Amino acid sequence: MDTAFLITAFVTLFVIIDPVGLTPLFAALTQGMSPAQRRSIALRACGIAMLILMLFALFGEAVLNFVGISMPAFRIAGGILLFLTALDMLFERRTRRREDQADDRPDPSVFPLAIPLIAGPGAIATVILLAGQRPGLAGLALVLAVAAVVLAVVFAFFLTTGLLERALGRVGINVVTRLLGMLLAALSVQFVLDGLRAFGLAG
Repeated sequence: MDTAFLITAFVTLFVIIDPVGLTPLFAALTQGMSPAQRRSIALRACGIAMLILMLFALFGEAVLNFVGISMPAFRIAGGILLFLTALDMLFERRTRRREDQADDRPDPSVFPLAIPLIAGPGAIATVILLAGQRPGLAGLALVLAVAAVVLAVVFAFFLTTGLLERALGRVGINVVTRLLGMLLAALSVQFVLDGLRAFGLAG
């Protein structure tokens, strides 16, 4: 029974977090950074995401309810913030800022990588539901172990970013950044629509 639960939990979290889909985004968000900087950002992003998922696995929706925030509202806020990041990617504002402030580059590890890209509304809702399926410390330990394995996979994929950049080249990365900006904008709008639908405001 536990084996079936572990497999289901792993597949669900893996699909929702989508390490394969996040890797090109990570490459775009850390464009021009050294391998050491990327490794540090990847480690920090995965560590923070793990803490966030652990917090919600432990306390669930009580955390949001405590501050009066519903999951739909959380989803809408995440969507709006993601949309702003998508605009940066589409119009090269992120690249220009990096060129103007070479020694003070924005750190994407907390936002948008850790939250909402890795530990987004979907992943948070998933760990809440999984922890609810297996109440007690043993069930919680299983859920957190699965989350840790998935995030280790995310980290491993992030470390392949240098290979991806070398394969695509500077022009290729610029093209991919624009395309991913469009996809990220669409994803952010989907987050907002999902939140509005949960409120009964969208069909």
